[in-house]
Amino acid sequence: MRQVTVLIILLTGMTLLYFFMSTRMKTIQSDLPPLTLEEIELRERLRRHVETLASQIGPRNVWRYDKLLEAAAYIRTELESYGYAVQSQCFQTLGKEVCNLAVEIEGRTKPEDIVLLGAHYDTVPDSPGANDNGSGVAALLEIARELRNFRPRRTLRLVAFVNEEMPFHDTRSMGSQVYAGSARQRGDRIVAMLSLETIGFYSDEPGSQHYPNPVYAWFYPKTGNFIGFVSNLTSWRLLRRCLTGFRRHSRFPAQGVAAPGRLTGIGWSDHASFWDEGYPALMVTDTALFRYPHYHRPSDTADQLNYDAFARVTSGLIGMVEELLDEENSYRLPQNRG
Repeated sequence: MRQVTVLIILLTGMTLLYFFMSTRMKTIQSDLPPLTLEEIELRERLRRHVETLASQIGPRNVWRYDKLLEAAAYIRTELESYGYAVQSQCFQTLGKEVCNLAVEIEGRTKPEDIVLLGAHYDTVPDSPGANDNGSGVAALLEIARELRNFRPRRTLRLVAFVNEEMPFHDTRSMGSQVYAGSARQRGDRIVAMLSLETIGFYSDEPGSQHYPNPVYAWFYPKTGNFIGFVSNLTSWRLLRRCLTGFRRHSRFPAQGVAAPGRLTGIGWSDHASFWDEGYPALMVTDTALFRYPHYHRPSDTADQLNYDAFARVTSGLIGMVEELLDEENSYRLPQNRG
């Protein structure tokens, strides 16, 4: 048994090393081109979304229920203005009705294959949630806006999730758990799920990037000027595909890691709910508390975000998602959970 245990540890270590090295590329520290006119316009729309959610609405959760409803109404109104029919998945939390909001563009030739993008719109108490997760919602809205007339092979589904934050995280009251469980019961064929989680803060300050484990620092930058793609081991093909696609559409620095989902930080968002149901999923993130000093604080305000970098990231994500929707390959996991 000892020999087997040692062998498992060695194989796990080698697998992790492979994933660390295979998803890492040299970070571009500078030499980014000026923003295009389209990116400048995108930057201002992203800023408007974040300012609305964080400055005008503010903290939004079941304890600030009026604000949670106001945020949901804003998201619905924006999506409807782009021509979408918004579907609500509502359920009870602490005696209050809360809702996931979803829109869809049906695929032309492979409508059964679903690429799903999600972002949670609730916040922790007393935080206006500009970066966590006004930034994710803003990007979700702009991706929806950009792709509203796109007619892809696969189906695109965009979902604004409720109740991602504690104390609902990883419980049956978590919006993404409700949604993912329902998707599995319906037999939805979700071939890729991407969670947009805290993606608006970037820094060129040396030493601005930290990690939950010192091992990461051996392979990844110590400067927080990149966007991260994070998956569990079984979603590594999706991770590689997304990272390659993003780099094809943006020169903005991007890093990726596929690691066991139980490691600190790897499963800290709505993507983990889809792992639980056997779907391939990953998180797109600026690494949150490992970089952002205002994480879960009242100081997480709209003026803290780097909107030039945020626009570059969102622009790259739009091109990456278009590729995912029009390619032939599938990243579907086996039917067993894990």
